[in-house]
Amino acid sequence: MMNTLKNLLRKGNVVYGPWCTIPSAAVINIIAATGVDFVIIDMEHGPHSFETVEDMIRAAEVEGCSTIVRVAKNDEALILNVLDVGACGVIVPHIESREDAESAISYTKYYPLGTRGFSPFTRAGGYSLHNVKDHAEKQNKETALILLLEGKKGIDNLEDILSIEDIETKVDAIYIGAYDLSQALGVPGQVDHPDVRSTMERCIARIRKSGIAAGGYVAKDENDIKWMRDMGMQFITLMPDCTMLFHAFEKIYYDFRKK
Repeated sequence: MMNTLKNLLRKGNVVYGPWCTIPSAAVINIIAATGVDFVIIDMEHGPHSFETVEDMIRAAEVEGCSTIVRVAKNDEALILNVLDVGACGVIVPHIESREDAESAISYTKYYPLGTRGFSPFTRAGGYSLHNVKDHAEKQNKETALILLLEGKKGIDNLEDILSIEDIETKVDAIYIGAYDLSQALGVPGQVDHPDVRSTMERCIARIRKSGIAAGGYVAKDENDIKWMRDMGMQFITLMPDCTMLFHAFEKIYYDFRKK
């Protein structure tokens, strides 16, 4: 499947999609059918197995929706596994230094950009001998890599991370995790705090200047969307599937009880 998300980011489009913590192909198929630009399968905070992730990727692809997987940590085997089962890309968490970013690039990309373990006999490679020679080049071109900066250390090292040679050809987006950032700044959970917002605005401007798409936060309403777009965010995440489901039923139940 062509990575439509990567193409949209290249064109400078603003894209939207939710975090998905519910380990269900049916749920992700419903979400993808709404027309969102991408879905993030969250293996850090969701109870997903690799078999379930593969089914969820298929369920999103049926609707033409790009799938990004957040792996639990910056780990070579985890990144290899989710890419081999067909994810359009990965979000790699806990990037705190240039070395962390370089490792994520190396684990995600084949030679000459990285050291990803080579096997075309996977879902990503079409299972066969037909595309062996082109597999690495195609994957390097189509696989999206998003780095997730969550703590103060990663923010402090942003300039060093952006100094990686030709980073704009290796990394598609850098995402600032507002909730973890709020904790690092001493205001846990207060993502609307002025210190959190000003830090994000400064980081987003610098990321965009480097030629990389910037993302972050979790959009709750139109005011959040406007603020994020105005500051230059291009990769915007919506509320998690479980949270949307909870509040949808909560509201219906509350409205019914009032009658």
